[in-house]
Amino acid sequence: MILNKTLTRLQLQSKLKQKNLFNSSIKFKHLIISKAMVHNKVTIIGSGPAAHTAAIYLGRAEIPPTMYEGMMANGIAPGGQLTTTTEIENFPGFPNGLMGGELMDKMKEQSIKFGNNVITETISKVDLSSRPFKLWTEFNEDEEPITTDSLIISTGASAKRLHLPGEETYWQQGISACAVCDGAVPIFRNKPLAVIGGGDSACEEASFLTKYGSKVYLIVRKDYLRASTIMQRRVEKNDKIEILFNTVPLEAKGDGKFLNALLVNNVKENRQYDLPINGLFYAIGHKPATEIVKGQIDMDETGYIKTVPGTSLTSVPGVFAAGDVQDSRYRQAITSAGSGCMAALDAEKYLSELYE
Repeated sequence: MILNKTLTRLQLQSKLKQKNLFNSSIKFKHLIISKAMVHNKVTIIGSGPAAHTAAIYLGRAEIPPTMYEGMMANGIAPGGQLTTTTEIENFPGFPNGLMGGELMDKMKEQSIKFGNNVITETISKVDLSSRPFKLWTEFNEDEEPITTDSLIISTGASAKRLHLPGEETYWQQGISACAVCDGAVPIFRNKPLAVIGGGDSACEEASFLTKYGSKVYLIVRKDYLRASTIMQRRVEKNDKIEILFNTVPLEAKGDGKFLNALLVNNVKENRQYDLPINGLFYAIGHKPATEIVKGQIDMDETGYIKTVPGTSLTSVPGVFAAGDVQDSRYRQAITSAGSGCMAALDAEKYLSELYE
C-alpha cells in the first residue's frame, strides 16, 4: 500500500514536471517567434537632430517610429555630434544658449513624448533588396532580422581628426571641427586662431574666423592650396589671414585647461616651433556614416547619400535620408533638424500610399 502511494506520488511529480517543461517550451518558442516577428512601419537609424525631429513629426502623425539610436555608433554617444560640443548659441529658441548634450536631451524627451520607441542598440547590417527591408543589430547579425516598411537613415557624419598628442585634452577646450558652430565662443574672441586644411572648406572657415579672432593662420601641409581660385584669392587678400605652407601640426599644447599653442614643423626648412594660438579648427573633411548601406543605395564619390533635390528621397523607394548623412555642405544642427522634418513627411506620404 505504501509502495503504491509512493509510485502514485512519483508518477504525479513526473507528470507535473513534464507539464512544466512543456509550458516552458511553449513560452520559449513564443519568445523566439516574437523576436523573429519584430516589424515596424517606420524605423529611424540615428539619434541626432534629424532623427529626433523626424520622430516628433511621425509621432504627431500617429505613426510612432522605432529609433535605433546606437551604442557608441561610429565612436559617438547617442545624440550624435552635438554631444561632443559645448555651448550652442545659434539654435533658435534658446536666446541664452545651451550645451549640445542638453539640446539633444530635450529633443529626445520631446520625441519620446510623441511615442518614439528608442532602442539603444546599433544597426550593423541592412538589406534593402526586398520589402519589407531587413535590419540586424550589432552582435545579432546571424539572428532573425527586424523588418520595416520604411526606413529613415540619419546616421550623420563625423569630422576627420588628426589625433595629435594633446588633442583629446583640448578637444572643445580650444580645438574644434566646426568654425561656424564654435567660432563665436568667447574663448576665441580677439585671440590668434588656426585652421588646418587647404581646400575650399578650410579657406571658408579661415575667412569666417577673421570676424572673431585677432589673427588666423591657415596651416597647409603642401606648398599650394587645393581650393578654388576665387577662394584662394579671398584668403590671400585678407590681412588677418597668414598662410603657412609646408607646415605639419605635431602637438596641441596648453595649460591643462585650454589650448595656447600648437607645435608645428616646417618640412621645407626642417624647423619645429610653437605657434601661439588659442583656437584650432580642423577643416580636413568629414566621413559620412554610410557603410551599412554601401552598394545598396546611390552615393556621391565621398560616400554621402544622394537624395532627390528638395526631398529626402533616395534611390530606393521607401528609404529616406536626413541630416549630415546626405549634407556635405551645411552640416548644421538646424539644417539637420529641417531635413528630419522633410524625411518624416516623405515617409508619411510613402506609407499612406503603401497601405491604400
